[in-house]
This record gives sequence, C-alpha cells and structure tokens, in this order.
Amino acid sequence: MRKLKLIWDFRGPDALKIAEHHEIHLKEYISIQKLKLDITGFQSISNVHAIAFMVVDDDEMKPVRDALKPHRGQLYSE
Repeated sequence: MRKLKLIWDFRGPDALKIAEHHEIHLKEYISIQKLKLDITGFQSISNVHAIAFMVVDDDEMKPVRDALKPHRGQLYSE
C-alpha cells in the first residue's frame, strides 16, 4: 500500500516552535481516529521555514486531508 506524507508549512521566526507544537496535535488526532500509522515529525527547512508532517496509508488519506487540511503532500519513502 502506498504511504503519503501530509505536510503543513509554517513560516516566520517562530516556525520551528509552531511546527513542533503542531506535531503534538497530529499525534492526538492519530490516537483519537485510530489510524493505521503513527509516523509524525517536524523539521526545520530554514531559519524562517519549518514543516510538521504525518504519514498515512493511501486509503486513509482523503478523510484525513479533508479534516486536517494539510498544505501539501508527497509520496513517503522510508
């Protein structure tokens, strides 16, 4: 099954702190919805750009996308 990485972009001087906090909410959502995968994270892209992400199976993508409205997505490779 294909895995998709859903990504939220944050910009500004506090981007990394916001992305780190957003990951907490992604983990809560995964737990509440009992999703198959529990892969999440955050990453600094530059000093004013950071991302938070979660990985979902292809069959779970649409409901998660509609509920959480990620900014973008891409295929996930481990």
